[in-house]
Amino acid sequence: MAPKLFVTGATGYIGGDALYALTQKHPNDYDIVVLVRNSDKGAQVASQYSSIRLVYGDLDSANVLEEEAKKADIVLHFADADHAGAAAALTKGLAAHPPDSPGYIIHTSGTGILLFADLERQIFGEASSKIYNDLDGVGEVTSLPDSAPHRNVDKIILASSDAHVKTAIVCPPTIYGQGRGPGNQRSIQVPELAKVTLQKGFGVQVGAGKTYWTNVHVHDLSDAYVLLVEAAAAGGGKASWGNEGYYFTENGEHQWGDISKLVAVAAHKQGFISSDKVETLPDEEVNELVRFGTGLWGANSRCRALRVRKLLGWSPKGKSIEEDIPNTVAREADLIGLVQHHAANVAG
Repeated sequence: MAPKLFVTGATGYIGGDALYALTQKHPNDYDIVVLVRNSDKGAQVASQYSSIRLVYGDLDSANVLEEEAKKADIVLHFADADHAGAAAALTKGLAAHPPDSPGYIIHTSGTGILLFADLERQIFGEASSKIYNDLDGVGEVTSLPDSAPHRNVDKIILASSDAHVKTAIVCPPTIYGQGRGPGNQRSIQVPELAKVTLQKGFGVQVGAGKTYWTNVHVHDLSDAYVLLVEAAAAGGGKASWGNEGYYFTENGEHQWGDISKLVAVAAHKQGFISSDKVETLPDEEVNELVRFGTGLWGANSRCRALRVRKLLGWSPKGKSIEEDIPNTVAREADLIGLVQHHAANVAG
């Protein structure tokens, strides 16, 4: 019998691309059920996946989440890293599994959890030398302060791990590249930076622009999810679960000042802004332009994805974040109507 998968967030950026990668590699190997909020979202999924069963509800539909998790062998929770109620309902449902046939949950967190030190100090735009790793340093990662973003939900997932429930937390960094899912195909950090640059007419950075984040192409991230699903479907496979089942998924790192400059250069070369200069904006203005902008572009999030490489042989192949920037700028210009305006000006 095909393993049963219950998926949340299938029309989102991360979940949509992961579902695409999973069904491309395993078109008939899993019985998949997807949670959707309404008929419009359901139509998006059905248009791309005719054999997937839809269940209607949202993350506040605790009974629906619990019942579907009871019936699932594997839960893929992409929808929200900060919704404690959903995490509790899903793990409660999985806890009904007997120990000889435990349920698996693969939960999506994010390396925003590593921002806590800079957020507490309210220091933005400066570099940090602190780098976390998920192999010999996993104990530090799973015991971060309660003030860290996403930490409350991470704790719910970790605490649910026992003989009935096997847990894995995937912790993506800055994600880039165009998604392949049925709904949102756009990331946040680099696209929003490109959008602000195009709207302001110059590059934008937080503070001195020295902040580090790690990054991953969305297609490579999806490959990591596929590897974990395959391991779960094999009864756990070579993957770690529970307290050691924590997976960073980076393929390099960047400083945000460098990314700001590359965005400005691309926007200038494409004719959308008059120069490639970069300016530092006050923190308050950054947060007005983009929610949590000082954290997204101005606080440090450094890590090394050792576990998924060592245990599951993850081998990222996507183009670099720097190579993808011109495409991101062009897409953002199109979304805000600058492409048509630019074309009209060129045509005279």
